[in-house]
Amino acid sequence: MNTKYIFVTGGVVSSLGKGIISASIGKLLQARGFKVTIQKFDPYINIDPGTLNPYEHGECYVTVDGMETDLDLGHYERFTDIQTTRHNSITTGRIYKTVIDRERHGDYLGKTIQVVPHITDEIKRRMLREEDPLCPNGHLPHNGESHPDGLPPHYGGGLGRGSSLDFVITEVGGTIGDIESAPFMEAIRQLRWQLGRDAVCVHLTYVPYLKAADELKTKPTQHSVKELQGMGIQPDILVLRTERHLDDALRMKVASFCNVDLECVVQSEDMPSIYEVPVSMQRQGLDAAIMRKIGIPVGETPAMKSWHDFLDKQRQATHEVHVALVGKYDLQDAYKSIRESLNLAGIYCDVKVKLHFINSEDITPENVAAQLEGMAGAIICPGFGRRGIEGKITAIQHTRTHDIPTFGICLGMQMMVIEFARNVLGLADANSTEMNPETQHPVIDLMEEQKNITGMGGTMRLGAYPCQLRQGSKALGIYGKSDIQERHRHRYEFNNHYLAAFEQHGMQCVGTNPENNLVEVVELPEKKWFIGTQFHPEYASTVLHPHPLFMDFIKAIK
Repeated sequence: MNTKYIFVTGGVVSSLGKGIISASIGKLLQARGFKVTIQKFDPYINIDPGTLNPYEHGECYVTVDGMETDLDLGHYERFTDIQTTRHNSITTGRIYKTVIDRERHGDYLGKTIQVVPHITDEIKRRMLREEDPLCPNGHLPHNGESHPDGLPPHYGGGLGRGSSLDFVITEVGGTIGDIESAPFMEAIRQLRWQLGRDAVCVHLTYVPYLKAADELKTKPTQHSVKELQGMGIQPDILVLRTERHLDDALRMKVASFCNVDLECVVQSEDMPSIYEVPVSMQRQGLDAAIMRKIGIPVGETPAMKSWHDFLDKQRQATHEVHVALVGKYDLQDAYKSIRESLNLAGIYCDVKVKLHFINSEDITPENVAAQLEGMAGAIICPGFGRRGIEGKITAIQHTRTHDIPTFGICLGMQMMVIEFARNVLGLADANSTEMNPETQHPVIDLMEEQKNITGMGGTMRLGAYPCQLRQGSKALGIYGKSDIQERHRHRYEFNNHYLAAFEQHGMQCVGTNPENNLVEVVELPEKKWFIGTQFHPEYASTVLHPHPLFMDFIKAIK
């Protein structure tokens, strides 16, 4: 069959959960045997979120091919087990950059470049996942985008309307009415007309509850739909975000005023867990409504046994384990994938993981014991810059000397190395050249090929790289294999000039890149659980396949 397209938009307010709804739709269609991909279009002008402060957009999620993306792609991958790529994350900045590069290259043959049709045509091409006619691999050779060496241009679901994908789900960030999203709405309007029944628009809105009046109000939804209709788009399906249950009379009212079938008005109530949303959507027939709109026979409702088994385990877990998140971004979304990876591992280990954020800026030698009191384990979080690093080092010294299971990720692993160098190797001024370029003992240093790079965006070691684990190491026992691939996002590396000294004193460098011998994994074998990874294992942890490192960490502290 032809590839079908589902467009997910949002109205009234932001943060309603378009990413969760998009991921849920993808999961439900997957359960019916369809091959699905999900992509996010963000209206901001940044090329990607790589240079954004986590307080602006939460964590920066990295795809296997090295694209720095919105955290919603993490939801897509955790729900569906698909591997997203740079084709799944598009911003206004990338759209305009591509069009401007083409204009500079002379590809438009002297035409006046306008938002319509040139910007909207580029948006449509990417929404359809069509190959660029000027460059068959989907990228202009002069537009500044490249893939890490050795990685294919895309994974699991290709480009082109003739590809093997059955459904392409496109989430558009922001809220209907935003000036910056207008070209995306116009592109959707055109595609709805061009694709006919092969396209469906799902609109997520908010139904607020007024406590004083004891009433649920549909007027914001009506105005949001009216705004969408004013752009030439009639939504096929409405998902109503609500804190209170909506009865059939209210749903009928919304259907009547918004020109939508009653079966196409579903509600998204607050759930104990985001992973219950797909089941709620299936129970209300969201996937069946989409298929009827597109003209595909609905058939039997999939059992989704493995998903229900996971939810059963989640409900049955009662024993709590307390884990410290030692970092500097006091925002839940800043470490979203780490939080979800820990929670998923906990569920499979039959425990509830209670996470306690500890701001590393507040940690001192005098209060570290009190700060970490009652913690069964600690995660030393990733990040950039010198702020808060001394607190992380102090926390690591405490967990190492008190044999508290500790997991350092990216910068967290580098802080483990620095702490060990200072307090075990006796190199009192050991540091990273990121924090102190003048240090006499740069145990963490810039890669040689990075030293002449001055730009920030997209200049790091990004995406999936191979790693070989040493025979007999704890890491090898956890993975069960010696050759692995994990995703990276960093500039600085373990300085191999100090490798022999570290190993002689007990810190084993048990994972290395086979091509350049860069250290990827360190561990202290004599400790209960003390492992640091230069890579980000949290990006590879999904609902049905939790990452083995997080699983083993939870097993060690439960």
